[in-house]
Amino acid sequence: MNNSQILVPEMLVDSHVHLDFSQFDQDRQEVLQRARAAGIKVLVVPGVRADHWIRVKAVTAADDSIYACYGLHPCFCADHRQQHLDDLKNWAQREQPVAIGECGLDFYTGFVETESEQRLYFESQLSIARESDLPVVLHARRSVDAVLKCLRQAQVHQGVMHSFSGSLQQAKAAIDQGLMIGIGGAVTHQRANKLRGVVAALPLDALLLETDAPDQAGAKHLGMRNEPSFMVTVLDTVAELRSESREKLAAATSENAARLFSITL
Repeated sequence: MNNSQILVPEMLVDSHVHLDFSQFDQDRQEVLQRARAAGIKVLVVPGVRADHWIRVKAVTAADDSIYACYGLHPCFCADHRQQHLDDLKNWAQREQPVAIGECGLDFYTGFVETESEQRLYFESQLSIARESDLPVVLHARRSVDAVLKCLRQAQVHQGVMHSFSGSLQQAKAAIDQGLMIGIGGAVTHQRANKLRGVVAALPLDALLLETDAPDQAGAKHLGMRNEPSFMVTVLDTVAELRSESREKLAAATSENAARLFSITL
């Protein structure tokens, strides 16, 4: 029996999955069926570009256990326009998403050249989140300190730093600012010693589980398209690292997601 066939008694939440992406167009319903069979009952889908929001809306409208976020991702600055910020404010008011995002900063090679544009869009989205009283879904690749500084300046104190890859000190600083820490497939790799140490040390009430599917498949699914059912491997790895039962971890991380996104499990 593989992990995706093992049911957990609690309801699992995939707190970050791009179910609207075209990689799922051919078998989205089958992907959802496998997720349900693996115990993943709730999914949170962040938007990344203005022209994707309608896809996010369609995916989430078809199932009341799938929740939408809308945002402008830092890696797509070439596709963003100033008008999209006004559009985002209107979408946030009209569509009632559970968060603003995915938004943030990315200082990885190939994206850092757009830092000034990234900051413009990120800071504007933080203002929208604050005005809308919504949490933020944060992208912070090689930019954790800069993202936290922007949040402090914007006085935004609720959100999740998704696919966390920083230090324990940075994780604690994020938690002190009111954020949760999203953990996905990267933690399943044996070589991820720093991340594994962070996961083992953090308070349980600050952790969320995620897949970031279709990207970032874990160690057991290398080379495959990631999907929500694979999150069970993340659950098992984190439970082992923390010496906690998978049932306790499933319940706690789902309750954390419900609290952050104001959703009912």
